[in-house]
Amino acid sequence: MTKRTDPHRTVLLRGGEVHSPADPFATAMVVERGHVAWVGSEGAADAFATGVDEVVDLEGALVTPAFTDAHVHTTATGLALTGLDLSTARTLTEALALVRTHRTARPDSRILLGHGWDSARWPEQRPPSRAELDEAAGGRPLYLPRIDVHSAVVTTALLDLVPGITSLAGYHPDGPLTAAAHHAVRAAAHGAVSVRQRTEAQRAARRHAASLGIGSLHECAGPDISDEEDFAALLALADEEAGPRIHGYWAEPISDEKGARHIRDLGAAGAAGDLFVDGSLGSHTAALHDPYDDAAHTGTAHLDAAAVAAHVTACTEAGLQAGFHAIGDAAVSTVVEGVRAAAERLGLARVRAARHRVEHAEMLTPATVAAFAELGLTASVQPAFDAVWGGEGGMYARRLGTERARTLNPYAALLRAGVPLAFGSDSPVTPLDPWGTVRAAAFHQTPEHRISVRAGFTAHTRGGWRAVGRDDAGTLVPGAPADYAVWRTEELVVQAPDDRVARWSTDPRSGTPGLPDLTPGRPLPVCLRTVVAGHTVFVRPNE
Repeated sequence: MTKRTDPHRTVLLRGGEVHSPADPFATAMVVERGHVAWVGSEGAADAFATGVDEVVDLEGALVTPAFTDAHVHTTATGLALTGLDLSTARTLTEALALVRTHRTARPDSRILLGHGWDSARWPEQRPPSRAELDEAAGGRPLYLPRIDVHSAVVTTALLDLVPGITSLAGYHPDGPLTAAAHHAVRAAAHGAVSVRQRTEAQRAARRHAASLGIGSLHECAGPDISDEEDFAALLALADEEAGPRIHGYWAEPISDEKGARHIRDLGAAGAAGDLFVDGSLGSHTAALHDPYDDAAHTGTAHLDAAAVAAHVTACTEAGLQAGFHAIGDAAVSTVVEGVRAAAERLGLARVRAARHRVEHAEMLTPATVAAFAELGLTASVQPAFDAVWGGEGGMYARRLGTERARTLNPYAALLRAGVPLAFGSDSPVTPLDPWGTVRAAAFHQTPEHRISVRAGFTAHTRGGWRAVGRDDAGTLVPGAPADYAVWRTEELVVQAPDDRVARWSTDPRSGTPGLPDLTPGRPLPVCLRTVVAGHTVFVRPNE
């Protein structure tokens, strides 16, 4: 990663567009001691020009707050970037061919790792069999999680490394592994990754994030996802090397001060993230009130309301954020019931002040949306999920039927109710892609769930900071941390679901700062530079 620059340097950026609520027509900004010191007009910038250490000519570029990705698995993202990516495979045959090529290219690897397959998109409509994988991998250990990472297919050689695997819940003789069996093979696969491989993967993920204008990552770790050594190493790396900030969450249930002390000792921001109440829709493990349309069951519930209440109570009393992974409507109802029980015990104001989180929160109803607002829950959501799996012909419609699928990811309803939104990717489930994420929310495949580009941008910048309890960041105003990105983009506009709002907002008298045109099909902005706490962590080559 980039070496840290002198935090005491004073920098003047001028000659561009600065997206700031302090001045909707700002063209210049001064950064001093890692914070924004001033924003304003080009004429006023002349007064600073001779008293700074560096003047940056923006040449018309756009400056915005750096993005925050509120749900990431950093090491897994790096391993996907440096390993086998099956997300582009159009057929099962093509996926197996990619496995063979990957095996040949890595003759000395102790284990083969891949990611991103989605049999719902393949004409064969089935995952690879174990025999097919054994042949493609040449008899070597191979771990291939599904795109949603809630199930995986593996080779016989990897199963042989996990004693007692056949007796674990979620084991299938010739199909994807889920639940405890999946956790066991994932632990074995990641345990075979060397410290050097892990460090390089973490560096690759942070480097890639910085190249996309991302200044902060919320690492959603936990004992069912990674291990404490990986988590500690990532936090240490972020402390030692310049790059995107890491806000770490450790998803382990706690019941008392001893558990809370363990979370603090790990350096975690809270006992939150992927503390699983259920699984995923793609793997048929999200917990539903009514059966799946394409399976005769209602998914898998991992926690009940009493367990949720106990965790929220312990976290609130310890001054920690609690949080849960909940996708299906039954899982979301369980979270609401449990948090409400904790609020009845501790007082609503105390629970609201803790800003507890719910990750994904896809299958919401008007009642659960209202409950999120009442309980002060932050919805940490991934708009790319709708872009990939939404729509009448998408995976959601196949799993749930068209009518239920149309209720998913109701961002407009959440905003109307006053529920705080924080946008993320769940990378490597969907790629790090901040402008694409904002586009997915603004052009949701269900029109009534669409929100304005401005609201989506706020959820992906300031919303991520608010989700970690910081209200002073994610925006370019004097005193805020100097976390920003510089973009090459086309003209700035105001896009909203209601054309009347858009027309009013583009009137200069409204004082509404514009953002890039994210209409599908148009090119997305290109990141030229990313700065975190005044340190330059990315500069696009030849720019």
